[in-house]
Amino acid sequence: MPTDQAPPDRAARWGALALMARPAYIVTELITAAATTGGYSFVADSVSKLGEVGSSDGYASPRHEVMNGSFVGFGVLLAGGAWLSNRELGPWVTGLLVVSGVSSVATGLAPLDRDATLHAIAATPLFVAQPLALMGLGHRLRHRQPRLAQALLATGVVTAAGAVGFVLTGEDGAAAGALERLALWPVLFGLAGWAWSQRRAGFRDGR
Repeated sequence: MPTDQAPPDRAARWGALALMARPAYIVTELITAAATTGGYSFVADSVSKLGEVGSSDGYASPRHEVMNGSFVGFGVLLAGGAWLSNRELGPWVTGLLVVSGVSSVATGLAPLDRDATLHAIAATPLFVAQPLALMGLGHRLRHRQPRLAQALLATGVVTAAGAVGFVLTGEDGAAAGALERLALWPVLFGLAGWAWSQRRAGFRDGR
């Protein structure tokens, strides 16, 4: 692999750590879902349903604060991690990831059952910006880290397909939960993998 890339500075190393921590978000979904009453399906039910404050038709999410707090906290990690890593990510990818992080924060502050329209407005940028950011990052790395670039491009395509499928089927689709997670979960690991490659570069250079 070419070594002409400058090693990450202190801010970028903190940014990489923030992005590497984000796969832990999945744990908050599992914790929240385990406490629901009335049945919850990771295939059929959307992630946002875990953040509903009220109850309906026997369904309730007693740990909705965990889910909504997770949207906020991990959104801050995404926006902050991208901002600190802006030198390595480039302006376009950084901007798209910051928008995604802010969208996640806004989603956590606007639970689905409190205002469905506001919730949709808050969440939509996340589904658009994240796939574009992954594909943009893959394009940026195509010569420097070709295998990682290919993985990021593929992940961007997969998440884009998941996002389109989720939007077309809607919250009540039979596979809404699976499609939404296809749009969200791979991003966590794609960015964490990129961040790990940055940390390794820093370690090799003694930083």
